[in-house]
Amino acid sequence: MHSNTNIPLLSSVIQLIKDMAMKLLLVALLALAFAHAVLASDPSPLQDFCVADDSSKVFVNGAVCKNMNDVTADDFYTSGLDKPGNTVNNVRSNVTAVNVNKIPGLNTLGISLARIDFAPNGLNPPHTHPRATEILVVLEGELYVGFVTSNIGQTNRLFTKNLKKGDVFVFPQGLIHFQLNTGKYNAVALAGLSSQNPGVISIAKAVFGSTPPISDDVLAKAFQVDKRLVDWLQAQQWTDNNN
Repeated sequence: MHSNTNIPLLSSVIQLIKDMAMKLLLVALLALAFAHAVLASDPSPLQDFCVADDSSKVFVNGAVCKNMNDVTADDFYTSGLDKPGNTVNNVRSNVTAVNVNKIPGLNTLGISLARIDFAPNGLNPPHTHPRATEILVVLEGELYVGFVTSNIGQTNRLFTKNLKKGDVFVFPQGLIHFQLNTGKYNAVALAGLSSQNPGVISIAKAVFGSTPPISDDVLAKAFQVDKRLVDWLQAQQWTDNNN
């Protein structure tokens, strides 16, 4: 009698455990899906690859896939990163981007590359990549690098490091960052980015060289400077943009 009385109770406990397990599994799956949605910068591939079809007139988030039968090895290939970029310019640096526009096979893969060349005292000016985290390795020379955080409390914190050949530094997605050649000789770095098309917003160019220009009243008040200085900076950026 005692054993038979416990059977319904045992069954109820087992069912309760099963229900709890199913709920926990559902919560875990939802958390995983949410985390993936939050962390993913580019759309995830749903097939082996989706080579960008540059001839398509359809506009999508990314690029339309080329027919699999038309894909070749050249869709996953480019060359020329062994050649230094031209650093004869105002900032004495040059960025050679290898993104989906150079390699169509990068479409949906969430990764790209850039070679950065610096003449002595060359600067890759403060900028952001709205769609990518960047990891940079110094191949030659010495660089002073850094990034600025978003508002933590009331402070934008600056993190900097002096890098030498073989050193690696990470710039989190969307944060303003820069690199400066502090050595006596040319410097070269290679950067990996977590998007097929990271985008770049150069701070000075975006603020003082936008089309049409931002009102000098707005900029003068924002930077707490005379409007004549703003007008001069905008004129300088216009000159740089058209040279």
